[in-house]
Amino acid sequence: MYLKGEDISFGYEKKNRILNHVNLSLGSGELLGLIGDSGSGKSTLGGILSGYINNYQGSVSMDGKKIPSKGYNPVQLVFQHPEKAVNPRWKMKDILNEGHAVSQDILDSFGIKKSWLNRWPNELSGGELQRFALARALSPKTKFLIADEITTMVDAITQAQIWDIVLDIVEELNIGVLVVSHEKKLIDKLCHDVVFLDDINNV
Repeated sequence: MYLKGEDISFGYEKKNRILNHVNLSLGSGELLGLIGDSGSGKSTLGGILSGYINNYQGSVSMDGKKIPSKGYNPVQLVFQHPEKAVNPRWKMKDILNEGHAVSQDILDSFGIKKSWLNRWPNELSGGELQRFALARALSPKTKFLIADEITTMVDAITQAQIWDIVLDIVEELNIGVLVVSHEKKLIDKLCHDVVFLDDINNV
């Protein structure tokens, strides 16, 4: 199975495009690194591939078919700042199970404590919130994960812990992962292959 973005362009005017005729392909079980400077458009590309951004030119497909716009999205995006991706008026247990019932095994893997489930988002740290975001995204229905700078906000030890957990789960579920980052050392350590956005972006 492949997630493909073909001839992707994004921008309000042709001369000011952030992305221009970008092609990217990600296979099941593949760990692909996407490197780019801040403001280069890598987060925008991740948003397009996962269906969060719709006002673009080109096409995104999964196994040659359009990604369904209703129901569970098989292409999950996890953001750098998890606090922006949660409803501050919901308890964590409601946020966690919004799309599907997250298994106890996943919760245990991420070290999510039972007492956290009754807390509000502002009562958790950024690292704790990110564990919830990843647990929610790594469903058996998930085929691809767009990981957009997901461990930038945590210390090196927590970063390693989170990625160890993610790698175990995506291997078990055969999920393809696009690792979006500006940290080449991290990309080289995690990924099977690396793409530099500047090399595929014709701006």
